Amino acid sequence: MDSIVNKLTEIEDAASAIVAHAETQKEVLDREYDEKRRAFDADLEKQTQARINAIRDELEKNTSGILDSQNGASTETIRALQKEYEEKHTEYAHEILRRITEV
Repeated sequence: MDSIVNKLTEIEDAASAIVAHAETQKEVLDREYDEKRRAFDADLEKQTQARINAIRDELEKNTSGILDSQNGASTETIRALQKEYEEKHTEYAHEILRRITEV
């Protein structure tokens, strides 16, 4: 009977040692998982920021190009109107005077 109790005690001690070892391993694995998760999150954040910055730069470049284009078109229109005025302002003045005097 003592041998059975001794065997059961040995089995229980072995089981307790296995459980303690498993808990230790679990803690180690939890730390490794947390480190890998943090590294993954940091890398993902870095990639996301890089992509956002690239998109923002492209958007600013496109917006700047559009504004420059519109500004150039506006400048060209103003020049054309000034040139037309310089060439035809006398005709415009005569036409305005003619319309006023017709009434």
